[in-house]
Amino acid sequence: MQTTTPALPAFSRVGVIWLKLAVVYLIIGVAMGIMMGASKNFALRPVHAHVNLLGWATMALAGLIYSVFPDAGESKLARVHFWLANISLPVMAVSLSFVVTGSRGLIPVLAMSEIVAALGIVVFAVNIFLNLKTR
Repeated sequence: MQTTTPALPAFSRVGVIWLKLAVVYLIIGVAMGIMMGASKNFALRPVHAHVNLLGWATMALAGLIYSVFPDAGESKLARVHFWLANISLPVMAVSLSFVVTGSRGLIPVLAMSEIVAALGIVVFAVNIFLNLKTR
């Protein structure tokens, strides 16, 4: 009797990278939450929220979408989205940390990182609308 093994789905390499980075942000976000809870100092709540939502949730969702729809994941727009997201979020998290703790001088850096993050989301949206097609 001959048996066959079902073919494994071919996931986009790009999607897997997004998912791994999302898990890194999940770990950072959880660690921040634990530290804030243990110290009873919640000053960095906005940073915690941004790391979890833009880092963990948004990047994980992008990774899943790029894995399921490899045309979108392997596109030039996906590469642009990757760099915009992964440059803006660390800069945003660090500058927001300083701003919420009183260093107002970094507000322009924070604003620029927010603009770059928003641009990354727009690029993601354009990529989805251009590369996801019904079959």
